[in-house]
Order: sequence, then C-alpha cells, then structure tokens
Amino acid sequence: MDRRARGVSALLLLLLLPLSSALPHRPPSNSTAGGGGGGQINSNSVLVALLDSRYTELAELVEKALLLQTLEDAVGRHNLTIFAPRNDALERGLDPEFKRFLLEPRNLRSLQSLLLFHIVPRRIGSHQWPAPDSGPAPHPTLGSDPVHLAVARGSGLKAVDTAEVVRPDDVVRPDGVIHGIQQLLIPRAVQEDFNRRRSLRSIAAVLPEGAPEVDPRTHRLKKPAPPAPAGSPPALPIYDAMAPGPSLAPAPAPGPGGPRGHFHGEALVKDFIHTLLHYGGYNEMADILVNLTSLAVEMGRLVSEGYVLTVLAPNDEAMAKLTTDQLSEPGAPEQIVYYHIIPEYQTEESMYNAVRRFGKVRYDTLRLPHKMVAQEADGSVKFGQGDGSAYLFDPDIYTDGRISVQGIDGVLFPPEETAPASTTAAEKKVVKVVAKPRRGKLMEVACSMLGAFGQHSHFSSCQ
Repeated sequence: MDRRARGVSALLLLLLLPLSSALPHRPPSNSTAGGGGGGQINSNSVLVALLDSRYTELAELVEKALLLQTLEDAVGRHNLTIFAPRNDALERGLDPEFKRFLLEPRNLRSLQSLLLFHIVPRRIGSHQWPAPDSGPAPHPTLGSDPVHLAVARGSGLKAVDTAEVVRPDDVVRPDGVIHGIQQLLIPRAVQEDFNRRRSLRSIAAVLPEGAPEVDPRTHRLKKPAPPAPAGSPPALPIYDAMAPGPSLAPAPAPGPGGPRGHFHGEALVKDFIHTLLHYGGYNEMADILVNLTSLAVEMGRLVSEGYVLTVLAPNDEAMAKLTTDQLSEPGAPEQIVYYHIIPEYQTEESMYNAVRRFGKVRYDTLRLPHKMVAQEADGSVKFGQGDGSAYLFDPDIYTDGRISVQGIDGVLFPPEETAPASTTAAEKKVVKVVAKPRRGKLMEVACSMLGAFGQHSHFSSCQ
C-alpha cells in the first residue's frame, strides 16, 4: 500500500472521529497527550502519523488486525512508543509460511498479540535507553509480554530485544514517538502457537465419543448417522457389534493371548472405528470391519499380542465403485481388507520421506505373499501402479502408536489379479516350444531303429 492510500486511510479516520472544533470549549489539560479527551485524537496524533508514514506494511497489518479502535483508546489515555519494522522486513524478510499463518482469520488473536507487542504505553525517546553497563531494561507492552531495551557496549547501537533500532525518533508527536527497527518482534506465545500449528499437533484425530449408530433389525451401520447429543447412550455397544456369530466364532487357540496381552487391542480397535465414523466418508470401511467380516476382532487380537498395524482405508466413494462380482466370492471382503493392512506403523510423514528417499518402497501386507508398492507422485504418496493406483487422500486419520489409519481415494488389488489372460497366453506359448523338441527326438529314435533293420529308406521322414 503506497503513501497515497495511507493518506486516504488517515483522512477517513479523522472524518469518523468527532472534530475538536465541534465540541464546547474546555480548559486545556495538563496532560502531555495529544488527545486527552478519552478516545478523541487529532491530526497531530502518533496514530495518524503511523497510518501516513513510511511503515506502510505495519499500518496495513494494524488495519487487518482490527486494532484501530484499541489504539485510539490507548492513545487517549497515555503516550505511546511504537517500534515499527521496515517494510522490507515484512515483505521479503519474513517466512512466507509464518506470514500466511498471521493472515488466516482463525489466527486473528495471534496477529493482534504480535502487533501489540510492538507498542509500549509510555513515551521512550532515544535518549532514554539504558546505559550499556546496566543491562537490558524491561518495559511492559500493550500485549502480554514485555520488551527489553539495551545498548551494545562496543558499538553503542540501540536494540529492542533482538531487533536493532535503525531509525531512532523517526516520527515524534505530542502523544508518542515511532522508532524504526530492523526486523519484526515475535513474542513467545505467538511463536509457540505457530510451531504447534505447523507440527499438526492441534489437528490430531477426532476424539472418539459414543458408539456408532447400528440398526437393531439389520445389525448394520446406518448410512446417514446424525450426530447424537453428548452423553446419550449408544444404540448398540460396539463390543456386541464386533462379536462374531456362533458359526464364525473360532475355538480359543492355545498359546499366548488373552490375559497375557501387552495391549488392550479391542479398545484400540474400537477407538479406531469410532474415529473413522466421526471423521466422515469412511462408513463403508467401518461396516466391512464390524458387520460383514470379523476382521475387527482379528485386528484386536493382533494388537493385543504386540503387533502394530497401518490401515489404508478407501473412502466411501472408492468403495462404491466395487462391483458385485468382486464382493460375491467367498472371502472376497477379507482378502480386499487384508491387502490394505500393513504390519508396520507408518504415518504420512514417514511414508512420504521413504518414497522421497528411495523412489519406490514395497510394504508387506497381511495378504501374503503380495506386497504394496508406494511411490511419490504430485507431492503425495501413490499406492499401486497404473489405473488401479490410489493416492494418500486423508493423512493421519488415526494415530495412537499402535494403529495408524491413512485415507486413500481408491481400492487396491494385487497386480497379479489384473492380467490373468496374458499369463495364460504365455504359458501356452511355453508349452508349444517345449513340445517341439520332444517330437523331433522320438523321430530320431524311430529312424535309428528302422536303419538297424534296413527299412529306413521306405520312410521319407528318415531320408
């Protein structure tokens, strides 16, 4: 924003404020502030000077942060000292990701805290900096954290926290002063908030609440499951939905398991299924795990024994493309899900780093001996090859250290199932080639026997 635009903003600010000439005459105040009338400022105020100064980037951020009214009230109560960063520091010297973070509407409080951190509610001239030997002097700001003023011993340069003062007393007004500084001041709270958002700690999986809605007549998950009010009992406990029928219940196998399990696998699988339902778009996958198969129980036993699993969950749109032939064969749903389970704990970050470093990565699956091929494509992770591939669509839907769920946009099949005709043709071709030498060898043996009896001249094949 150029100087002309800043001048228009300053003019609009003055038009919105009550003019001092329209008010009845009052005796002059003993205060040194330029606007001691409680929210009334004049054209000689430091706030108007900021809007019409060389620090256009800072003035634009003040407008975007909706701080004009707050600063009007502050300048009406006391003098202000504003530490204004250079335009270059905000345009080219700032991390683009951090600037994008500040301008997001949900981070308005962080932007306001950062800007108020540059304003001290008292006048501090360049001659009021502490002596070099006295050390940094803290001063409270309009934000929550104080700033520290210091002077370098050798060079005598003035500094505010980590920023050098390049233009001391750049703008001086009766109610405040503006010092130009080298770079932006970032309070600790804003830096921690930015690091928390960047590391995705605040965007974790949805906490599971309640059991899924199950139709008691069909014992299937309801498709349009409306959000249940908090604290309401579930229609059917998840353990009843996960329990296999009498014909599917296997006999207890001897060996480790049960009381000696290191982890509560059923509870972890229950949380994982809850998260799929609350996340939205993966009801078909949860339906297969709970109702169509007993895979939820099997996964719970594996986790109880100490295994870790990564589930590549196709979304509902991908599951809707499955044909009746692909699901009608006995054991077909189980085989499909087995191929989407990797017996390793992988997150979106670990898989993307692996494909970036090694190109193609082959992961073992529970459908032996088939492996899952992963590679980088378009800044994401692509599983499979050709038309039957799928991209990592919703990363880290659920991660608890034992089970990791990654959403994909397609249903994957082993590559051997996609080209059975070519394999049969190749086998037929091999059989032909092998059979030809066999007929030639028998003919040689027959001709040698006829030659022993002097009859080989009667056969044209032996000549």
